Amino acid sequence: MKLRRIAPYAGIVLAALIIDQMIKRLVEASLPLHEPIDILPFLALYHSRNTGVAFSMLSGVDGPWLSLLVLAILLVVVVLAFKTETTQIYSRLGFALIVGGALGNLADRSTLGYVVDYIYFHTPVWSFAIFNLADIFITIGAGLVILDEVLGWRRERASDR
Repeated sequence: MKLRRIAPYAGIVLAALIIDQMIKRLVEASLPLHEPIDILPFLALYHSRNTGVAFSMLSGVDGPWLSLLVLAILLVVVVLAFKTETTQIYSRLGFALIVGGALGNLADRSTLGYVVDYIYFHTPVWSFAIFNLADIFITIGAGLVILDEVLGWRRERASDR
């Protein structure tokens, strides 16, 4: 990939990282730990600290080892991103969001020892994991990569007919 082709995606990575970190610092400074603030009947702000990865998996793993694991996964994602074709706009955007979100969570883990989570979906009988904007970026990014693959597969299949 050439620099001018990378620049917009690098901008997305940087914007995702900055926005994520700004919101997390605001949460750390303003929201009490483990006290829900209801916004809607099913949505609350809930300041939490996640020492693991998604859904608190691997929370028993020592911080430096977890950071190394995340860095290794991040490296694989970056390599995959560089292997995308110029026509794979959704994949490139998706990889940029994944990298930006992963860097946001990695920044927390390496500076704080945990990831700041604050979005809580719930009902009186059910609750979803507490997460943050970086997790949303990662999820949307993965969805865009999958979408691009499905669309490419459909285009390829249609051209074979």
